[in-house]
Amino acid sequence: MNPNVLRWMTVAGVLACMGVARADQRADQRADVQLATQADTRTDAAASALAPTLDGEFALQAGDYARAADWYLQAAQAAPDPALAERATGVALLSHQDAVARRALARWRALAPDADGIATADAVLALRGGEGDRARAVLLGIVARNPEGWKDAIAAVITAGAIPAAEQVTRDLVDSDRWPNRIDAWIALGGLAQRFADDALTRRVVAEVVRRFPSDPRARLLQAAQLRDEGDSIGARRAIERALAAPGIDASARAAAAEELASLSDPKAAAAALALGPQTDQTWAARAAYLARADDRAGLQKLCDSLESSKDSALQSRELLLGELAEFLKRDDQALIWYRGVPRGPQRLQAITRSVLVLDRQGKMPAALALLHGLQQDQNESDDVQRSSYMLESQLLSTHKLDEKAVGVLTRALTAFDADPDLLYARALLLEGMGRIAAAEADLRAILDIDPDNAEVMNALGYTLADRTQRFAEARALIERALVQQPDAPAYLDSLGWVQHRQGDDVDAVLNLRRAFALQKDAEIAAHLAEVLWLGGDKDGARRIWKQGLLLEKDNSALQRVIKTYGP
Repeated sequence: MNPNVLRWMTVAGVLACMGVARADQRADQRADVQLATQADTRTDAAASALAPTLDGEFALQAGDYARAADWYLQAAQAAPDPALAERATGVALLSHQDAVARRALARWRALAPDADGIATADAVLALRGGEGDRARAVLLGIVARNPEGWKDAIAAVITAGAIPAAEQVTRDLVDSDRWPNRIDAWIALGGLAQRFADDALTRRVVAEVVRRFPSDPRARLLQAAQLRDEGDSIGARRAIERALAAPGIDASARAAAAEELASLSDPKAAAAALALGPQTDQTWAARAAYLARADDRAGLQKLCDSLESSKDSALQSRELLLGELAEFLKRDDQALIWYRGVPRGPQRLQAITRSVLVLDRQGKMPAALALLHGLQQDQNESDDVQRSSYMLESQLLSTHKLDEKAVGVLTRALTAFDADPDLLYARALLLEGMGRIAAAEADLRAILDIDPDNAEVMNALGYTLADRTQRFAEARALIERALVQQPDAPAYLDSLGWVQHRQGDDVDAVLNLRRAFALQKDAEIAAHLAEVLWLGGDKDGARRIWKQGLLLEKDNSALQRVIKTYGP
């Protein structure tokens, strides 16, 4: 090869390489500029989103959901962050700012079109917009795409609220042949029917569960609960017997069957049902409690003998259980001996609690207080035991109508356990009962300063303000904040219904109180519902509810007040 040609080829190659290198260098420079520009853009967007995000969070903590939704939407529009758009959508939906939710959802879909949760939010908006057919199609699409999608479908209907479209789509899901053939999915549908207090729909779901899963004990127990609620105790017992006869019934289903039998006023049969399966600390304790409820002393003695002779190495709390059995058998001195033998560990605090109650029952309140004071001064005791000893002392004093001393004990405890939420909460409840509302509110707000998302405390403060003051709007905002976290909490729904009644909105009040009572049969909820029904003119309905409440807790003070005021 001509060396000149080779030389020129080499030179050309070098020049070509230099050209490529320069081109690459220019491309790198352009990329660097582009990346820097993008980084600056992202930085600017993040900075633009920061202030409205903080404003949204502060508004959310203050219970101002409408403003929170607006701020979060502004933040989502300022930054290309799918998480912000998702947050904006969720806040707007939970605060029923549907127009804002649609804009936030559009932003979320543009940023992350395949994100989990978009279809669920879309279904909620369709339901609230009265687009039942579209909502049904979206929900069934969610179910079809994911084996666990039925949970998102249920969540969408719950979030939509107790509206006609949500109730109708629940009926549609029951009728659909595309709902998963799983018992947990069908029981969840039954829960939706309960939310709407729709007895006919609940019966349909129960019948479908039994038809589809005839050998599953959960299906028979669901049927038993429905029949019991309808007053068919014979049919309920048959269903329980079929559940107990199911092959491979597990411990949780057996415990549920026992509770159903106890609800039919047969605690002795409940104890017998638990005796058939493997025994644990929990089953031993439950059997003892059922036998005590049945006042079956012979059965209790037999259980005590079996427990004393048991060689089961899995049994962790023999001394505690034997102490409780001795209590049931009215052998308090023997119970105290057993309780003193409980070693340090998870059962010790329960043994101390039972010992204090036994001593007080024996008229030995000074001895009970001495036991607690000893724990408070024992440096070897755990913080949990010491803190609980203060609370036990306060409860003991309050039981004897010594509320001022009880408050003093908790105040003393708070010097040792500064700003402890449990102690503050206990003191707030005492102060509320004494009519010292401002002091109770201060303690509850002190907890919220530490834990702004504490739903239980938000509900307690909201209910207190609704029941004991005229600050209804403030009360309702707190209760609704609690419900954002736990939309199906019966206590929170009860509080919402009560504040709505106090605001003069008895239509929504009855709806929420019925939902609360359907989710949890509770005497205080029954008292609220009965009072609102009576004042609204439905006296027969009120009587039916308070009769159910009396079966649950005949001495409940709220229920007795309602009956005394409006009955018989």
